[in-house]
Amino acid sequence: MPVHIALLRAVNVAGHAPVAMSDLRDLLGALGFADARSLLQSGNLLFRSDKRTSAFLERLLEAELAKRLDLQTDFFVRTATEWNNIIARNPFPTEAQDDPSHLVVMALKDAPDRKAVEVLQQAIKGPEIVRADGRQLYIVYSAGIGRSRLTNVLIERKLGTRGTGRNWNTVIKLGTLANV
Repeated sequence: MPVHIALLRAVNVAGHAPVAMSDLRDLLGALGFADARSLLQSGNLLFRSDKRTSAFLERLLEAELAKRLDLQTDFFVRTATEWNNIIARNPFPTEAQDDPSHLVVMALKDAPDRKAVEVLQQAIKGPEIVRADGRQLYIVYSAGIGRSRLTNVLIERKLGTRGTGRNWNTVIKLGTLANV
């Protein structure tokens, strides 16, 4: 059975949408997924499943999380193979090596069109650099993330799709766990 990585949007961030990782692992087990694991407390899950598509898994997990744990949020699911491609296709290898905590990969629900990415790039007021690749957005926050005006709200509004970000350190850790 293939390994899948599921990222939850906006859980356990500054007290918002608190959920125990053990509850999420139990949810995955109850749904029949094998080898459920979590990384950190911010909604990073790994599991094995022979279910069809990432979109199917996202809808299933979102519905079951709302039903069983009374929590509504988005899931972003990628296979281990897709995750390996995300790592391999990183357009910012220097930043990944020199400053991985300021390089973010944002998993998106849908791939934005080129025009939407251009609109987002034109809206950037600081030193941030953005590159899109399919359902991923790579963002370099060279001056830091906390004070950046390139927020998730702005990104989602300009791209017309929802997303959740993970810094490069977390991306690499998830890739390592997915390939064990």
